[in-house]
Amino acid sequence: MNEFKIHHREGDGVNVMELRGYLDAHTAPDLESAFQKLLNEKKYNIIVNCKDLSYISSAGLGVFMAYIEDVRKQAGDIKLTNMTPKVYNVFDLLGFPILYEIYKDEHDAVSKFHEGKKSSTV
Repeated sequence: MNEFKIHHREGDGVNVMELRGYLDAHTAPDLESAFQKLLNEKKYNIIVNCKDLSYISSAGLGVFMAYIEDVRKQAGDIKLTNMTPKVYNVFDLLGFPILYEIYKDEHDAVSKFHEGKKSSTV
């Protein structure tokens, strides 16, 4: 059985979820719970680090679609980072790069969140 884990950490005004293993119909509810917990805590600047994500199914992709609108309504965003070519191809096939900002590494995504804050501060 393929395992799926989410490691959550917070810092620099963002919440990072590191995904590891197989994200499919059986493990998608774990990701849903993680997103819901962040929304309940009013944490809307989310980075999903996919460095150790070895597989994603359409059910896993559906979780991202289910939460992006709620996050953006709160002036937040979900940014994706560190995808392997295999995982990126699945996202790309379904047009995700048009809907989501995807970065090579986490540092770039964190910087992007901070850029947005600077321009909106007086």
